[in-house]
Amino acid sequence: MPRVSGLLEGKRLLVTGVLTDASIAFAVARIAQEQGATVVLSGFGRALSLTRRISRRLPTEAPVVELDVTNDEHLEGLSEAVLQHTDGLDGVLHAIAFAPESVLGGKPFVEAGWAEVSTAVQVSAWSLAGLTRACLPLFGERASVVGLDFDASVAWPTYDWMGVAKAGLESATRYLARDLGPRGVRVNLVSAGPLRTMAAKSIPGYERFEDTWNTRAPLGWDVADTGPAAQACVALFSDWFPATTGEIVHVDGGAHAVGG
Repeated sequence: MPRVSGLLEGKRLLVTGVLTDASIAFAVARIAQEQGATVVLSGFGRALSLTRRISRRLPTEAPVVELDVTNDEHLEGLSEAVLQHTDGLDGVLHAIAFAPESVLGGKPFVEAGWAEVSTAVQVSAWSLAGLTRACLPLFGERASVVGLDFDASVAWPTYDWMGVAKAGLESATRYLARDLGPRGVRVNLVSAGPLRTMAAKSIPGYERFEDTWNTRAPLGWDVADTGPAAQACVALFSDWFPATTGEIVHVDGGAHAVGG
């Protein structure tokens, strides 16, 4: 793996979404530390203990703060929680997505109820704005917000209302980029191809995505390798993209550029 020594030297990052060492977020935290960053993780609920355990597998064990993006008290208290471990933030990774099983897996799209759909939209799209707002007091003159995406330009089999939520995430990125650019905050997404993470395994029929990528990606695609997507995130956290915001960086072997 190509590496630029100290790419994030002195940077302070909050990384959400670390559940296992197969998570894209875990790879981001690991590579960020290797490149000189101070990393704080977040977790919540029953997964909090899992995040703390997985943190020990990083090059340097990272502190973990509790954050449920649907809990206003957690968002309001995020600054104070992070400041217990570092004196500010230069970036935050939004690796948060969830949709109830009832709105996934190829069930009749029009029959989904708003209660379940609203959960998907709140957790997977609105939370980008909620998390960014909570982190603003910790940012200095410049900061980078990076979110994880899955191509929402088409309707995918089984993805259903999560696809709608991802489309909302993409739109929210553009509006946040517009409003926060004058404050020195860049907001971008990394749209990865299918990877065998815990989140992916929770989507019924997800193996169909893998079959698509195996035949479409000009560069090929390894569903077990989170490194390329994580490296893109780290690059966006660095000072090497100072004029890039509102962008979706595709890390999918080129599959998005080739017709099916």
